[in-house]
Amino acid sequence: MIKVLIVEDDPMVSEFNRRYLEQVGGFELIAIAPSVADALHILDHQEIDLILLDIFMPGMNGFDLLAQIRKLGQGVDVIVVSAACDSQSIKKALRYGAVDYLIKPFEFERFKTALSAYREWVSMTKDQEKLSQAELDIRMLHPNPLTVPSELPKGLTRNTLKTVWENIQETKTSSFSTEEMAKRVGISRVSMRKYLSFLTDIGVIEMEVIYGSIGRPIYQHRCLKPESDLIKRYF
Repeated sequence: MIKVLIVEDDPMVSEFNRRYLEQVGGFELIAIAPSVADALHILDHQEIDLILLDIFMPGMNGFDLLAQIRKLGQGVDVIVVSAACDSQSIKKALRYGAVDYLIKPFEFERFKTALSAYREWVSMTKDQEKLSQAELDIRMLHPNPLTVPSELPKGLTRNTLKTVWENIQETKTSSFSTEEMAKRVGISRVSMRKYLSFLTDIGVIEMEVIYGSIGRPIYQHRCLKPESDLIKRYF
């Protein structure tokens, strides 16, 4: 479970955030802090993985907390939840290392998207000592699922994609070729190549080129994350 601290001085907003958090699996609310001083006290005594942080509060503000966290080198991530929508505030939060920025008021779906993306990243980095370029690109180029294509490319269908993914999951971490997977699923190699290309683009599988002593190179694929939540949005 990802341990969460909500830092918010408005009781109504903190309650909304708490209720939203309860609806997203994999997170445990440790405490709600109405001020930066309270948040620092909690961080000194509790293990926290993620802070949902408001910016403007009486006394020290959210930027002060971000600065203190970075100064101390604490391994805690921050998602800013603020009404501040000016570019300077957003840039400042990102420079301090905020992993996402939610502008109040926001819908539950945007909240869920931010938390789901963070959970996916935590799971990926926890289970593997090393990351491939494809895995890293999902975080660096697509910080959250909103920037990943929301619809399947033209020519792909949900049912076939689901069948392809189920067969890929069965391979676990074993490599497979386009031809091998096409035979398993029962579609042409040309069609399978399109599905594998899409799955590579969204970072749930990777492709590697194996060069033999003679002949053409062999393109092999490997599943990066058999239990990825990212693929489910396309079913």
